[in-house]
Amino acid sequence: MTRGRTLLAWVAVLASLLLGACTSGSASTGSSASSTGSELNDRSTSGKYAGFGLDPAQPRPNFVLTDTSGQQYSFAQLTAGRPTFLYFGYTHCPDVCPTTMADIGQALLAVPPDVRAKTLVVFVTTDPAEDTGPVIASWLKAFSIPNYTGFVGLTGSQAAINAAQAAAKVPIATDEGKTHSAQVFLYGLDDYAHVAYVQSNNETDQMKHDLPLVAAGK
Repeated sequence: MTRGRTLLAWVAVLASLLLGACTSGSASTGSSASSTGSELNDRSTSGKYAGFGLDPAQPRPNFVLTDTSGQQYSFAQLTAGRPTFLYFGYTHCPDVCPTTMADIGQALLAVPPDVRAKTLVVFVTTDPAEDTGPVIASWLKAFSIPNYTGFVGLTGSQAAINAAQAAAKVPIATDEGKTHSAQVFLYGLDDYAHVAYVQSNNETDQMKHDLPLVAAGK
């Protein structure tokens, strides 16, 4: 596939599936988002990565938000040169968000300890009105891993959250943050994401396959 055709395919995928709703109003909504993610991976996985290979690769975005301790967090600066998962969602999501975070956690447990220690997982809320620092910190404890301190939770003003999504080149969340990007980016040592994931039955396996490659600069 030529670079031009790959880029066109990437744009089409963005238009059709990167917004996934996870609302408490309908169980089928979350299932729909999961199904769409599975279809993405089934038809778009190729090359050395098990996840969805990105062509062109996406640069590590530059945005500043507030971490759970109330300190400013410059994403580009503080994650530079480290394998970093980036995911946008909200803590009271009943299905897709906690499942995605759990998948990341299971992948971290499955990789060698030195790879896990290098890796950061950054969760950015799409509902800053409800997701304060303490709320996010409490929620992230559900995914804690012994001797691992790489989970980072971020919030901020609605304008700042929107700017972060724009910088990451994902659609801006709607419906008070409940309809948001369904994908997870994995940035590498070169500060580019060459692979991404959308919730599917084999998301954990994809991540645990790809993370050691990314951590080794491959």
